[in-house]
Amino acid sequence: MAHSLPHSFIQEDRTITVAVQRPAQAVAKEDRSALEIFGGHSLQGQVTISGAKNSALVIMAGTLLCADDCRITNVPKLADINNMAEILKALGVSLKHDGNTLEINASDIGGSEAPYELVSRLRASFFAIGPLLSRLGEVKIPLPGGCAIGARPVELHVKGLQAMGASVQIEHGIVKAAVIGGGRLKGAKIYLDCPSVGATETLMMAATLADGETIIENAAQEPEVEDLANFCCALGAKIEGAGTNTIVISGVEKLHGGEWDIIPDRIEAGTFLVAGAITRSELTLNSVVPDHLTAVIAKLHSVGCKVITESDSILRIIPAETYKATDIKTMPFPGFPTDMQAQFMALLTLAEGNSVITEMMFENRLQHVAELQRMGANIKSKGNMAIVGGMPFLSGAPVMATDLRASAALVLAGLAAQGKTTVQQLRHLDRGYEQLDEKLRRLGAKIERIEMSAS
Repeated sequence: MAHSLPHSFIQEDRTITVAVQRPAQAVAKEDRSALEIFGGHSLQGQVTISGAKNSALVIMAGTLLCADDCRITNVPKLADINNMAEILKALGVSLKHDGNTLEINASDIGGSEAPYELVSRLRASFFAIGPLLSRLGEVKIPLPGGCAIGARPVELHVKGLQAMGASVQIEHGIVKAAVIGGGRLKGAKIYLDCPSVGATETLMMAATLADGETIIENAAQEPEVEDLANFCCALGAKIEGAGTNTIVISGVEKLHGGEWDIIPDRIEAGTFLVAGAITRSELTLNSVVPDHLTAVIAKLHSVGCKVITESDSILRIIPAETYKATDIKTMPFPGFPTDMQAQFMALLTLAEGNSVITEMMFENRLQHVAELQRMGANIKSKGNMAIVGGMPFLSGAPVMATDLRASAALVLAGLAAQGKTTVQQLRHLDRGYEQLDEKLRRLGAKIERIEMSAS
């Protein structure tokens, strides 16, 4: 039954609609949580890396491709995962969350309420457009984060869907897509102007149920893309080349249910490797894929650390007494990941010499510079470039997390700094790291989660 509430998912003639009017009573909840870190303590022991957030989110959307039971394991316990789960439930999906396992059944997609705040704050909600359009033939979904259509990632999604025979219109922040003439999407040859992970994943999912063969050229090669492809194949899809820059999808009429284990989170693994380096501590990481960390490990070697591959799922970092400066330029996988740029900047503030960091992937991703400077870091930035001059030590200070990876960088800096560091605005950290403070505490860090008093 269709619902007329302004903030609802609506099913009308098999069209999934996500309306985005803001409820009048919506009030942003102030984030008063903070981490209090007393630096200068060495770490030791083993840490188990959680499942990859970015893989879990898109695979959750991928369950919309079939009407059977899907069981997803190694799903991290994160705010973003909870948000995506609520969005799927609002679509009518049956979902059970037991620890790190999700049981999902999308056989009866229907309409029900979904608060605007839920949809608008989770960019990954846009992943649903590919599976829903391919399976139902029509879909209406909001632009992610109020993004204008001129933004390259959304433009690539739209152009690819149009190439597969969909009409796509954008009205009042809503993307309305439908298969022209009804029926199935058509296989197509698609070249992406840039190797967007989101566009690659969306178009790959859409192509699984399309009529004919789809070729995506200049595709993103990230491990999360390959994980999604392997999940879809476990459900009966025919996909070749995921993990390379050319992906070939032979469409099938229907997918069936299945089980899948999410790959380890390479960014969490990289963050703990840097934690060992910045605190000059030997740490062992369990449940990792070393091949996903090649660029990160290479940079750790260049500053003076040793990273030893103990097995196909275990890494050990051996720190050095002093670190050397190195230059970093973020690039698409297999290049150095933008999601590790902030953490390495924290490490390089304590290296000997000057390091140059060039952020090639995103604008405004150097906001952590000002916060690191509050801790005594010698950093000069302009545009997408920062020059980091090594210092003998950092000093603890109250700092504010500006985004997910910046929050991790400030925690790392706090672990190495002299005195107390208070990292505020933990909602960013909790979006992407499963119990980071607890894992660090088990390794010996002096770190506590507190509530800041209202001022």
